[in-house]
Amino acid sequence: MSTSERRGRETATIETAQTGIADGRGMAPASASPAEMAQAAQEKAQVREVIEQKAGGGVSLVAEGVNAWYGSTHAIKDVSMTFRANEVTALIGPSGCGKSTFLRCLNRMHEVLAGARVEGKILIDGQDIYGKGVDSVRVRRHIGMVFQKPNPFPMMSIYDNVIAGLKLNGIRKRKSEMDETVEHSLRGAALWNEVKDKLKESGASLSGGQQQRLCIARTIAVEPEVVLMDEPCSALDPISTYKIEELIGELKQKYTIAIVTHNMQQASRVADWTSFMLAGDAGYGQLVEYGRTEQIFTQPQDKRTEDYITGRFG
Repeated sequence: MSTSERRGRETATIETAQTGIADGRGMAPASASPAEMAQAAQEKAQVREVIEQKAGGGVSLVAEGVNAWYGSTHAIKDVSMTFRANEVTALIGPSGCGKSTFLRCLNRMHEVLAGARVEGKILIDGQDIYGKGVDSVRVRRHIGMVFQKPNPFPMMSIYDNVIAGLKLNGIRKRKSEMDETVEHSLRGAALWNEVKDKLKESGASLSGGQQQRLCIARTIAVEPEVVLMDEPCSALDPISTYKIEELIGELKQKYTIAIVTHNMQQASRVADWTSFMLAGDAGYGQLVEYGRTEQIFTQPQDKRTEDYITGRFG
């Protein structure tokens, strides 16, 4: 099996398991029409209203000495860091340094791959998610994930995509309560105004950017405390990327967010904290430096961080 085929199969396996469960600094795109700008302003107000209802709901996530393997291959070694409540932490570094592997360890997605294993601790509110007797499905309800490629269920309507996680977790609600959850989640993902009149249409009928926001709505519908994002804008156009980045700034008022990105500008725009990872000669990824985003990008303490950020490698 080729590397691309293996990665594709791993992604499909991870996404199957997961289904079981911009702070407003930006400006409207220069190409936006007055009507589009007005709609964007309305959506932003709606998102803020939804988020403020449960503001401050995020929790800190602490990684202590995390190691991960794919079979006998040591992927990341001794990674320790804190994801602070209601703040955005970006994971940056060149391809192959273990960013996405580490991200998947944070909600036990790594272990769904054949032969994969994890050592170390991941603490949420002081409880180790890898502790004895801890249900991995329950973990993924509290720590949700948005993937690199939008993955709405193509055979489900927009409405059913939003509530898929609730049904798969056995959460039962009356129809009126489900309707409220769908609207609340779509408003929280800045998508309600665009889809409110076509909720019964397929989720696959939406544009790429809309599909990614639908996946965010599906994630927040189960009311997690932490949201993990694995390069959520890599497949999107600049305007869709802008919308996702602005949404991240709103979502952090309620959720703790960790995002993997290869885009240095994106990390500097959306993240409060940034960690730089790098794979050494031994092949496994390690944490090189972690700090406030402004400090990482303007006064890095490690020469390797400076070299990466300034484009000397990676």
